[in-house]
Amino acid sequence: MTGPAAEPEGQPTPTEQQAAPAQGEQPQDKVKKRGKKPVGEQPVTGEQQPSTGEQAAPAQGEAAADQNAAPVLDSQKDVLRKRKGGKDRGGQVGAGEKAAGQEGGQPVQQNGTQAEALQPAPVDQGPPPTDDKAAQQAIKPEKMVPVTEEKGKRVERAPDVEDVRRRPRPQGANVVREFGDRVILQFNNQTMVESSDAPRMHRGARDVYYEDLPDDRTREIVVRDNGNQIVTIRNRYGDVIRRSRITPDGHEYVLSYVDERYYQDVDEWRDPGDDLPPLRLTVPREEYILDSEEVEDPDDYYTFLEQPPVERVQRLYSIDEVKRSSRVRDIVRRIDLDTLNFEFGSASISDSEVQKLEGVANAMDKLLKKNPAETFLIEGHTDAVGTPDANLALSDRRAEAVAEALTNAFAIPAENLTTQGYGEEYLKVNTPGPNRENRRVAIRRITSLVAPVASAQ
Repeated sequence: MTGPAAEPEGQPTPTEQQAAPAQGEQPQDKVKKRGKKPVGEQPVTGEQQPSTGEQAAPAQGEAAADQNAAPVLDSQKDVLRKRKGGKDRGGQVGAGEKAAGQEGGQPVQQNGTQAEALQPAPVDQGPPPTDDKAAQQAIKPEKMVPVTEEKGKRVERAPDVEDVRRRPRPQGANVVREFGDRVILQFNNQTMVESSDAPRMHRGARDVYYEDLPDDRTREIVVRDNGNQIVTIRNRYGDVIRRSRITPDGHEYVLSYVDERYYQDVDEWRDPGDDLPPLRLTVPREEYILDSEEVEDPDDYYTFLEQPPVERVQRLYSIDEVKRSSRVRDIVRRIDLDTLNFEFGSASISDSEVQKLEGVANAMDKLLKKNPAETFLIEGHTDAVGTPDANLALSDRRAEAVAEALTNAFAIPAENLTTQGYGEEYLKVNTPGPNRENRRVAIRRITSLVAPVASAQ
């Protein structure tokens, strides 16, 4: 089974293919015990690759993780990058992701330049929530009408928002480059990749149709063979502001919902994380990030994914807000699928690699049986070798390939998965060279950020 093919720019030339050295990344079949992974493990040399995506390792190999590790929180990495006025392609930032931010529940002093010194002090919000309901305690209940109640006008063709190349853009958002069906955008000192989820959502559908709604919104209805309807409402820029599954018996599960007042008359992107104080991480690092190569028991995935956010959620966010805001994403924990291998410059997943997703897929399935409205964010990441724009597109294809594999091989519904590539924006090991730990896919359960807890009932 394979994911979508990489963009043409990412394919190696015959010369580059011949130049690949015999020694590449070492197999990761051996599962390690959690907490036993050496911080300063020395990676091996890599392979020769084209210049438009991830490239081969220099002869000297990769830098040690204990010398070039990055902060734990993505929002800390953003602060450092913004302070430097752009991407930090491997500059030294201090203490490592393996330890930075906290240790044993207490903040850790970082060496050298501190991410914490670049932003206001974190606010102590007390102990982490005990469950999703407690995490949403600050959210005022909102009366939601059925997603199909508003009258719409059926249209014959898909709206422009379905095609990311033709999609209207907020003020200040400029298209930098196109990679096939991917678009690289620059806005607010941030570079993002956009892609459409339509191919995943529409695959195997019995019918797909669209309706125009007031205020330049659109409603998409995907009818599946089992009778389920996946209904998605987007604003004029294509952002998902509501998504629901309606079962044949008429029950509606709200997978994502955001108060439209946050989108009315908004003509430019604003990071909702700017409204939040810096996150104070009060749980140990191993309870915030799960490295799959340290998993002994597959049930660990379920135990980890079912845990609530690490702080209270102030309001519900759109899926797109979560994708674009590192501070909002930091609220929920993440799994690093560091046992999953991609070939350099490729987003294809071999059958043997797909089987490595079985543990996390079973955990998702178990969670969905309890709450069919769960939503999982699949993040794609690359190392810092190659061009940043090509790495963004490559990482987005990798995230999509994992989502496709979870649906095709393990029957995780496509509507419960959303994807986003981050390229080299959030390096796990802060080095400009090739690094296996940076070439990863991560998973977060973002349900508590995008849907009311009551939707699970």
